[in-house]
Parts: sequence; C-alpha cells; structure tokens
Amino acid sequence: MKRKTLSIALVCLLGAATVQSAQAQTQMTMANVMVGGQAMLPSKNIVANAVNSADHTTLVAAVKAAGLVETLQGKGPFTVFAPVNDAFENLPAGTVETLLKPENKAQLSKVLTYHVVAGSMTADKIMAAIKAGKGTASLKTVSGGTLKAMMNGPKNVVLMDESGNTSTISTYDVMQSNGVIHVIDKVMLPK
Repeated sequence: MKRKTLSIALVCLLGAATVQSAQAQTQMTMANVMVGGQAMLPSKNIVANAVNSADHTTLVAAVKAAGLVETLQGKGPFTVFAPVNDAFENLPAGTVETLLKPENKAQLSKVLTYHVVAGSMTADKIMAAIKAGKGTASLKTVSGGTLKAMMNGPKNVVLMDESGNTSTISTYDVMQSNGVIHVIDKVMLPK
C-alpha cells in the first residue's frame, strides 16, 4: 500500500514539475521574441522595447516627434500595429519628412494613433473576432478610425485601412508590460 501511495505521489510531483517546466518555457519564449535584432521583453513597456528594435527606428522617431512617448509608456493596455522602417520608406517620396515637421504634429499623431487599438488584442483574439465577424473584424483605433482585419490563409492576418491599402502582420504577439505589438509591413493611413 505504501509503495502504491509513493508511486502516486511521484507521478503527481513529476506532473507538477512538467507543468511548471512548460510554464517556464512559455515565459522564456515570450521573453525571447526577437524584433529588429533585439529581444523584446514582456517586462518592458511598448516604447522601452521599440527603441531597441533596429527595424523600428522611423516609427520611434515619429512617436517622439508626435509627442506620444508618454502615452505609449502609460498603463494601457494598448495593441500597436508597428510598421517596420521599409514600410515608411515605401510611402510616396517626401511623406515621412513632411509628417515629421513640427507644423504637421497633429497629422502625424493621427497617423500613428491609427495604428493603436485600446486593449490587448493578441493574435488569437483578432482571429476569433474575424471568425465571429464571418471573415472580417472591425478594429476601432485610438485615432477614431477603423482598421479591418481579415485572414489570408489559415494563420495570416491582413489589415486593411480606410483607403483599401493592406498590410500583413509578420510578427505576432510581442507581449509588453502595457499591451502587445504586432509587426506589420505597411503603414496604414486614415482617411
């Protein structure tokens, strides 16, 4: 009887150790998401992580120019669809330079906040909203505009702006202390 009890206790301990190991591995995986050559740490906020990404230097410069650093360091939670540098470079010539001028701060802020949704929308939540919307989910942005999310294949989410331009999420669920970042390949523009 003692052997049977001991065996059951060992099985329970091994099972608990396996669960703890899996949880630790999940936390390590989340902590080791690489963006722009740097680890994005869930213990840091959106801005603290973004400034370390070599792929988001234009976005960071724009966030600073628009005066949004303090906001994106705030409690949140926020979901940020973060365009890479190439996305800004593919805008018509002179667009970024024009937006970064001090007299265009309000317009720049509107473009940037068009990439932000209140709340923490992980990929699973976005995909569930798309499924519930029978193929399309409308995401209300902080700027007051709407992004449409759709599936392109079984696991690829595509965003469409109000002008019909599309962007693909290339890196999902970069968890932050105040929300989540999804890396996108195009700049979304409000009407």
